[in-house]
Amino acid sequence: MALTTEVDDAARETELEELGGSKAARKPYWLVRAISIVLILALWEVVGRQVSPLFMSYPSAIARAAVQLTASGELWGAFLSSMKTLTLGFLLATIAGVLLGLLIGRYRYVDAATDWLVNALYSTPLVAITPLVVLWFGLGFSAKLFIVFILAIFPVLINTASGVRNVPSQLIDVGNAFAASEREIFAKVILPASLPYMMTGIRLGIGRAIIGMVVAEFFTAINGLGALIIKYGNQFETAAMFVPILCLMLMGVVYTAIAIRFEHWVAPWRHTEDE
Repeated sequence: MALTTEVDDAARETELEELGGSKAARKPYWLVRAISIVLILALWEVVGRQVSPLFMSYPSAIARAAVQLTASGELWGAFLSSMKTLTLGFLLATIAGVLLGLLIGRYRYVDAATDWLVNALYSTPLVAITPLVVLWFGLGFSAKLFIVFILAIFPVLINTASGVRNVPSQLIDVGNAFAASEREIFAKVILPASLPYMMTGIRLGIGRAIIGMVVAEFFTAINGLGALIIKYGNQFETAAMFVPILCLMLMGVVYTAIAIRFEHWVAPWRHTEDE
């Protein structure tokens, strides 16, 4: 009995040490990230003060400009306008890209009918047709939404199709052997196996969606963060111009973090080894 108690105590101590070790192993990563951010900001502050404010700014000046733009309400209104365009356009592109990617990757006839069109549109510099889109949809919300959608859909579509094509045929054969329906094969075999490719496409699509949003706002220049960049760039107010640029960077970081959390939720088995 005493021996059993000692073994249980030793096992609990070992488990606590492993948990403490895993937690301790995670802390340095956050510490390194925080130190790198502080060092970069400090270096930027020092170097930026040595450069003419017409060509470069520095964090403290950008922070003061951000406070002024926020107090006037200009930054908040532009941020909400850009967020509306980005969120809706990216969600539509993700849904359409995933659905079309699944069809193209699964069915060879669909692939043969659409691969030339996908490759042609993806290789075309779609930014160059932005003036034509403005002619079609005008200078309002519809034009910006279309540009975000058309730029973000292809990374999602192509990566999803590649993921479906790379599903091991043995897995599909097992499903067919157990008389699984096409719907069950999609839900239980193809979707889980192609999920890493799909999430990679979604992450790439985030960057493309932000690029599309800014390009659209550059051409329309009515509202949004892109309009702020044009406005303060033309006025040579570099510190104020950096504020919407940093907001765009923040949007990309936040959307990527959301995509990562979504992947943890829909595919927890892919992250058990890291936790």
